[in-house]
Amino acid sequence: MKKKRVVVGISGGVDSSVAAYLLKQEGYDVIGLFMINWHDSTGTLYGDCAWKDDLVFAELVAKKLDIPFHTIDLSEQYRKRVVDYMFLEYERGRTPNPDILCNREIKFELFVEAAKKYKADFVATGHYCRKETLKVDDKPVYRLLAGLDPNKEQSYFLCQLSQKQLSLALFPIGGLLKTEVRKIAGSIGLATANRKDSQGICFVGKVDLPVFLQQKLSLKEGSIIEIPPDNYIFTDKKYDGTNESLVEIAEPYIYQSQNGLITGKHKGAHFFTIGQRKGLNVGGKEKPLFVVATDVDENIVYVGQGENHPGLFRKALFVREPEIHWIRQDMALEPGDSERFKVRIRYRQPLQTATIYKLENGMIILFDKKQRSITPGQFAAWYLDDELVGSGVINK
Repeated sequence: MKKKRVVVGISGGVDSSVAAYLLKQEGYDVIGLFMINWHDSTGTLYGDCAWKDDLVFAELVAKKLDIPFHTIDLSEQYRKRVVDYMFLEYERGRTPNPDILCNREIKFELFVEAAKKYKADFVATGHYCRKETLKVDDKPVYRLLAGLDPNKEQSYFLCQLSQKQLSLALFPIGGLLKTEVRKIAGSIGLATANRKDSQGICFVGKVDLPVFLQQKLSLKEGSIIEIPPDNYIFTDKKYDGTNESLVEIAEPYIYQSQNGLITGKHKGAHFFTIGQRKGLNVGGKEKPLFVVATDVDENIVYVGQGENHPGLFRKALFVREPEIHWIRQDMALEPGDSERFKVRIRYRQPLQTATIYKLENGMIILFDKKQRSITPGQFAAWYLDDELVGSGVINK
């Protein structure tokens, strides 16, 4: 019987290295494929080209595992699909998640297309998540499940994958702990066994974000306005069972310059995000300042004192209809429906209990407890138990 062929995205890290090893041990015909997605070092800390080091480690791993190894340059597509999107979102005053876009557009789209050249049956990555298959109406449906290591669980980063993309994906290390992965790598002498995990933007690396964004976004001096915590803006709105009250609760706080006092200057509102503390360069306050809102049209950054400032906390968020994505399409809500879910609005955030209400023009996620730093442009992902069933871009 002919072996099933898997193309593994070997990144030069320990996770993808062990993923390739485990698949070979399981009897798959394994091929390693390394993606070059970024060449420009502008804004990269230390000005390095990390992918060159990654490539050396990836080649060492492939040689050790005795598997064929190839490279592919997807940098032009990566710039268009991920980085240009990132610049556009920041320019609009939103905060994107490039890692989620990278997985949807590059790793499980263009990479899959590239794998077809090698007649692959599957593609595999070193993500800490799991996949299961079940039958619905006699058709296969693929479940995206949380990884078993609570400190490395990465299903959130895959929240925009489709059923088609999941059908071709394998996640060999999703049932392991990171310590177990490193132990396996050490036991077979992989060069990546003790290599540090990559950080920063997917394929770009750790960056000085303002410097990186200045490639496309210009500096523009504006005011930092401090909002007092007892401002009338923060009056709570209650849900009375109507869509109208839901919409009101999901509205972000609307600030105007007269709501506070100028407390400093900045070099561009689009360089800041809700909840940010660093980079404000305003001293002399009783408590640290945090960004509670930005207005890119008026070029104003609104801030509040202390990590518990009421402007940082909201009870609900809104996702527009075109930006709702169901991994489990058979579980999609129809207008008028509501359902209880566990929701995550950023990576590593503990799951939060909430009710999702489906409206004609989108959905409102109403949390049981107020959430800190709900940020437009980020992704909300909702779960049933340990299954990620859908996600959407936070509109407001």
